[in-house]
Amino acid sequence: MEFLQDAPQLAHPWHSDRLLHALLDRALPAERRAALDADLDALGDYAQMAWLRAARTTRRKPILTRWDAWGRRVDRIELTTTWLEGPQLATRHAVLAAGHEAHPEARLEQFARVYLYHLASEFYTCPLAMTDGAATALKASGNAALIERALPHFLSRDAATLWLSGQWMTETTGGSDVGQSETVARRDADGQWRLHGRKWFSSAVVGEAALALARPEGAAPGPGALALFYVETMDGERRKPELRIDRLKDKLGTQELPTAEIHLDGLPAWPLGELAHGVRQVAPMLNITRTWNAVCAVASMARAISLARDYAARRQAFGRLLIEQPLHARTLADMQVEFEGAFALTFEVAHLLGRVENGSAQPHEAALLRLLTPLAKLWTGKLAVKLCSEALECFGGAGYIEDTGLPQLLRDAQVYALWEGTTNVLSLDGLRALANGSLAALRTTIDAWSAGTGDASATHAIHATLDAAAAYLDQHKGARESLEAGARGFALTLARCAAAALLARQATWSSRQGDPRPAAALRRFVGHGLDRLVSPGLDDTALLLG
Repeated sequence: MEFLQDAPQLAHPWHSDRLLHALLDRALPAERRAALDADLDALGDYAQMAWLRAARTTRRKPILTRWDAWGRRVDRIELTTTWLEGPQLATRHAVLAAGHEAHPEARLEQFARVYLYHLASEFYTCPLAMTDGAATALKASGNAALIERALPHFLSRDAATLWLSGQWMTETTGGSDVGQSETVARRDADGQWRLHGRKWFSSAVVGEAALALARPEGAAPGPGALALFYVETMDGERRKPELRIDRLKDKLGTQELPTAEIHLDGLPAWPLGELAHGVRQVAPMLNITRTWNAVCAVASMARAISLARDYAARRQAFGRLLIEQPLHARTLADMQVEFEGAFALTFEVAHLLGRVENGSAQPHEAALLRLLTPLAKLWTGKLAVKLCSEALECFGGAGYIEDTGLPQLLRDAQVYALWEGTTNVLSLDGLRALANGSLAALRTTIDAWSAGTGDASATHAIHATLDAAAAYLDQHKGARESLEAGARGFALTLARCAAAALLARQATWSSRQGDPRPAAALRRFVGHGLDRLVSPGLDDTALLLG
């Protein structure tokens, strides 16, 4: 009989995830677990169902219909089945609303839900992240009228009243340099602000609202003169005629997510606050959306490794299962420890975000959050691409075949390094964060995280690498171009040091529970090296680009 290879099976993402179980066991009060565990169990069930459904059905993309049969402009977007299920899943299990509860663990509980839902959602988590950021910006603005109008919708636990919000910042002129934005805000004869311009990359265009940067008419050039406006996109069941969808992007990945180019032709808008410093008003959103990005990147790594490990226990080569082949087993173990480091750092950022928002953090932890958020986002964004690529290789040729569903892991992973700031943009942001003494806060915190571990070699490596990073910073102090040229290596070094210290903390806790695996992860992670510092090499750079 002809041999047919068994496909990889997805283990239940909640039941099988020892890292998430250990994290919640260590970090959450027991009385908070029942409701959370019920949601995580249901989201794990949904993830398994979605994986099986995707294997049985042809992938679909959203479809834009600009005109109806009678010539009326409708700009209607048909969504995938999973996206149509998104409002019910997200509200029933508080995927967004849980993060805004009034207790220190709110963000940790929320992002545990996000982590399990993300891959199953076909990136419906993207508009949820944008909406979370918008809710945070509204709170920070103090604009009572807009808070009263929009916040109950953004944080609704009822699909019938849920609104999604976009963030319309990116234009063809600027990209990350939003100061070059050309969208103009003008007041009409009735005093109503209206937006005119083009937004080139709108990831939540199906939402009912958005926050948009625009320059009030007559304002000076540059980022300081931009204002942040709130807009609504729907007039009953119809899209407002002042919002035109030019096209949906044809992207490498995240193809179920309808990303659009739009024109604003007098769309009514309301300023969140003063008619300036809109970029500063965006800042409260960044810790939110970058944390979503990091959690989703870690979720992609978890999925890739889970499938690769399952396949290794099913596929035979050269007389043995792949999992029994020493080099293949080592490859999987190396992937696992990098993932564990990324998981530890990302969920520490999530927990820290909740404590800072709740007002229960220590005084130095706000500075620590400002530094660790871009570090976690940039590192996990790059690592997701690397680990998903390695996972595809674990399947051999099958990893390159579209209808296995495996190539989608890699295509989708590429977005994590692009959204919410590229690796270089975030590396420079990390440098700026050091100006407020956050390196000292990081060292103090790392000392606390790694205290008590029995692995003296790992502790020495962590502190030696931190010393090297501090010396590097001193060496290039005052040489801005040198610091910027080496910013990526510096950022990765700090991220890996923090992750190693967090692995040490987990190893200490887990050893008391009788689990030796976190200690093994710490040893191997440190063995991979923590120092990613590089010489700026400005002269060589000029030569090589000349």
